[in-house]
Amino acid sequence: MPQRKVNIFYVPYWRYLIADIILLAMSVFVVLQWFPLSTQIPFQKYDIFALVFSACWLLTSYFAHRYVRVKHMRMGRSLVRLLAASVVTFSVMLIYMYFLAGRQFLSIRVLITIWLIMVVFCTLFLILSHAYRYATYEEPEVERAEDRGPQHVLKAPKPVPEGRAEEVKEIVVESAGEKAYNYLSQHIDLVSSNTFTLKTAELYNIFKLKYYRFDVIVNFMPLNQIRGINRMFGVVNDKLPDDGLFICCFEPKSTTKKRILQSYPIGINWIVYTCHYLYKRVLPKIIVTSRLYFDITEGKDRVLSRAEVLGRLCYCGFEIVDEHKIDDLVYVIARRAFRPQTVQRRLYGLLVRLNRVGKDGKVFQVYKFRTMHPYSEFLQSYIYEKYSLQEGGKFTHDIRVNTIGRFMRRCWIDELPMILNLLKGDMKLVGVRPISKQYFSLYSQELQEKRTKHKPGLLPPFYADMPKTLEEIEASEMRYLVACEEKGTFRTDFIYFWKIFYTIIFKRARSH
Repeated sequence: MPQRKVNIFYVPYWRYLIADIILLAMSVFVVLQWFPLSTQIPFQKYDIFALVFSACWLLTSYFAHRYVRVKHMRMGRSLVRLLAASVVTFSVMLIYMYFLAGRQFLSIRVLITIWLIMVVFCTLFLILSHAYRYATYEEPEVERAEDRGPQHVLKAPKPVPEGRAEEVKEIVVESAGEKAYNYLSQHIDLVSSNTFTLKTAELYNIFKLKYYRFDVIVNFMPLNQIRGINRMFGVVNDKLPDDGLFICCFEPKSTTKKRILQSYPIGINWIVYTCHYLYKRVLPKIIVTSRLYFDITEGKDRVLSRAEVLGRLCYCGFEIVDEHKIDDLVYVIARRAFRPQTVQRRLYGLLVRLNRVGKDGKVFQVYKFRTMHPYSEFLQSYIYEKYSLQEGGKFTHDIRVNTIGRFMRRCWIDELPMILNLLKGDMKLVGVRPISKQYFSLYSQELQEKRTKHKPGLLPPFYADMPKTLEEIEASEMRYLVACEEKGTFRTDFIYFWKIFYTIIFKRARSH
């Protein structure tokens, strides 16, 4: 196997280098300015020491490849490089103090303190920078792979033997129960030799299937017990013919919560559930603990939301046909729609960037705190088709929004990062709200044209008159845009600002 070539000399990424220089200056200043020292002139006594320490830190960091610009470097690898550079720096400075600067009577405590503060500062900066990249990392849109050509199910090698129906029923009832058998019988032909049923968490059992041999694949193993859900969906997608069906099941997050709360006495049950939530939902989402969590648990007993499972299926090239809850499990019937380019695990964090239609029809990215379950971005069409819009132009029952997200939306906390868009000039304080292409397409042609003549705003005219239906929202935005054309944008925005202020403060209007 060829060894990867390591470049000892390289051009350092200037942002990483500048960050270290600033942190070095802060560390030295904090120690010499605020820590109790025996000398009255700390900056004069330790000036050469500070320069030597800084130069040593920068050089060891350079040769430890801390300044190499890598788009997606793992957090663990970055920490190892920081540790290596800091240990070498500390060792070199010890040699310097005892052999080269011995006559200056430099304090070993000063070295230890500056070194520790620098390590802490760099670690915090490293965590925050990785967290930001992790949170705002934008993966490429899911696209159709190269056309594989029409693929129809292969002809069954033999006719269905007698007694097959009873045998299949017995197998399905044993695997999933009679209710599941009755539900599936209404949607698929379980007896057909082109229907394949199994109950497995091992990908090998699906890999070994012949391509296009079955037009229906059913896996009775709950997805909560499977590691690599996307990969399994991708393999099933490849094995199915055009319009083939895939049926899977999972225990939703709400059922898991209900089961835990009912299994313990009142008071203790919430403590157990909180610990379970932190272990099963928080740790897998933190960049520092995510990989360790999956290595320990092997992905077993995962907590999955309904939105996440449906979104994963859509991400992996399926469209949702039907979903139905039977006892503790939700069964999903999905039809193969296309073969995606990639089915890798997606990255999610606290921040999210959403594509919105701006001035002149240009698409720009709005910054928000994440309020939806993972993979929810692939469910917008499904949610729009399944659920009607409620008052205010939102969906009646949007399963994509998580519990914390509902609170954040009611208090506008999720929109705080949009201040970055205000500073960048993509938006203004008062204006029509930034909306997606799909929502934009619902508007009339006249309103679309007027909208693209103005920047969207942080405070939409919606909160001036509180419209309820989509038609009323369009009329509200039209009145605002016409007023901007007739009375001027500045004057109109000033009037609307105070109307919005009155509605929010005195009428206590809240975001949906």
